[in-house]
Amino acid sequence: MRRSLILFIFLGICLPAIAQWKYEPTPENLQSREWFQQARFGLFIHWGVYSVLGDGEWVMNNQQIPIATYEKLPTFFNPTEFDAKEWVQLAKDAGMKYITITSKHHDGFAMWDSQVSDYNIVKRTPYGKDILKMLADECHRQGIKLFFYHSQLDWHHPDYFPRGNTGRGYTGRPEAGDWYKYLDYMDAQL
Repeated sequence: MRRSLILFIFLGICLPAIAQWKYEPTPENLQSREWFQQARFGLFIHWGVYSVLGDGEWVMNNQQIPIATYEKLPTFFNPTEFDAKEWVQLAKDAGMKYITITSKHHDGFAMWDSQVSDYNIVKRTPYGKDILKMLADECHRQGIKLFFYHSQLDWHHPDYFPRGNTGRGYTGRPEAGDWYKYLDYMDAQL
């Protein structure tokens, strides 16, 4: 009994100290924050195969579209009028200092030539070109910083589990997965 009481008191003293941890940004993070505060104005582009349906980037979840049906969308995604030079020039002329674009949204579709999955713009669309590479090259030429929004959430990958409140029931996937296998996939893709 006495050992239990001592252990209980010890845990009662130590656990609150652990819970009081405070985030201290690294010098690199502070520099980034300062850069964004000075840049102030940039362009955020949400764009992917979900654009085909014209109902926002959460359309797969909101309309509860099964993966087997959603996987047909890339065959209709053919942005032949995409012009990286025009997009970057437009941002620059407006006084923007950076562009952020979705590299992969929650639907799991990569907007570049991913080497770890064929579920991407190069291998699954009639367009067949790496938009992010073209945009990166043009941003470099015109002196605009480029950032990528890459969703960790992935309604497409079978090992992304648990899914939380999204992607449940309607996807056609089993209610199981290997989180660490998904993390290996995500790390390799990044």
